[in-house]
Amino acid sequence: MENDKFIVGLDIGTTKICAVVGRKNEFGKLEVLGMGKAVSDGVIRGIVTNIDKTVNAIQKAVADASDMAEVDIANVIVGIAGQHIKSTVQHGSIIRKSNQDEITIEDVRRLANDMENIVVPPGNTIIHVMPQDYTVDYEDGIKDPVGMSGSKLEADFHIITAQTTAINNINRCVKRANLVSKDLILEPLASSLSVLSEEDKEAGVCLVDIGGGTTDIAIFYDNIIRHTAVIPLGGNIITSDIKEGCMVLHNQAELLKTKFGKAIAEEANPNEIVSIPGLRNRPPKEISIKNLAAIIQARMEEIIEHVQNELVASGHYKKLAGGIVLTGGGALLSGVAQLFEYMTGLDTRIGYPNEHLGKCKIDEIKSPMYATSVGLVLAGFKSFDEREETYRKRYEIEVVARPEQRLKTNELASNIFTKMRIKLKDIITSDIQEDNNY
Repeated sequence: MENDKFIVGLDIGTTKICAVVGRKNEFGKLEVLGMGKAVSDGVIRGIVTNIDKTVNAIQKAVADASDMAEVDIANVIVGIAGQHIKSTVQHGSIIRKSNQDEITIEDVRRLANDMENIVVPPGNTIIHVMPQDYTVDYEDGIKDPVGMSGSKLEADFHIITAQTTAINNINRCVKRANLVSKDLILEPLASSLSVLSEEDKEAGVCLVDIGGGTTDIAIFYDNIIRHTAVIPLGGNIITSDIKEGCMVLHNQAELLKTKFGKAIAEEANPNEIVSIPGLRNRPPKEISIKNLAAIIQARMEEIIEHVQNELVASGHYKKLAGGIVLTGGGALLSGVAQLFEYMTGLDTRIGYPNEHLGKCKIDEIKSPMYATSVGLVLAGFKSFDEREETYRKRYEIEVVARPEQRLKTNELASNIFTKMRIKLKDIITSDIQEDNNY
């Protein structure tokens, strides 16, 4: 195992913290070697609210994954979510010295790096800069400008920002757990790697990840990320509604939701009753399954309305031939796909993280609730943008053709968009080192 390259994804969620260890097999598929999870008591709606509890949960999850995989874990790829996540589309441009020379990856890289200097709201930091369509000398709609001739190179960039304090708290927790964060990735982007195919992204698809504290959205069209959003509603708010509506304990409400819950009240049998233990010296409490479904449907409809608003705001609502793909723990709720179809008018299916998985001894990992965890591991092996892989291959060819350029080529062959976070990580590291009170 020591000689095998493995990557660890760490999903710091609202309901659970999950660590997954994976490596690529000889067929290029992901082989999950180990998994560990712990209850997440210190995170609310994707934001760390208790450092100590979160650190303890991270340590337990990583220790269990390490024992199962029989490897020592030092580095992790961490997911980030929460209602503080914002996304915008910004336009950037550069002027090249000669319009006769071919546009190179260096030019594309310089244009992307310039987007680091855009003004973001105070207290926020850029975590992802992803190019959409390029324009060369006012000729727009270009996916890949490398190799073309032109003097002015422009592009629209999908910019994702996060609250700086939220980033710092996540990094503090990871550091106190004696781990190193190699990368920080928006969770719906990670989920997209595990449940969406290239055909889905090309046709146009909306990924909806229904987690415990938030519902994350990522919209793809023509193989390019077009829109992301985080809705501050998830499975936990449904559990709270059941707790209040049925007057039961929180753990009883969670069991009612997962065991007997339905997203469509009309499908519930009005004569079906569930009896649950009462409080001390109290008789058992009887719950109508139809009433339970009505409570769930009301809140789920609210979530779908928010998703619908984001679809319209993205401008791609009528372009999504791939429809909607649901994942996350909330996707397991009975009838939720049908309710999405009815309210949005788009084909809807449940997304399982099987697209890139090889043989796996852990069947549990194939559940939609682990889509983000698997996606974080995949993010260590592949890029969100297929153009990056194309750039790498082009430079590999140049290495063979021009060996004298090997050093320069190897440097450029690295992930050009990941490099943009170096400055961010330096700032975060300095901030952590200055804080001796955590």
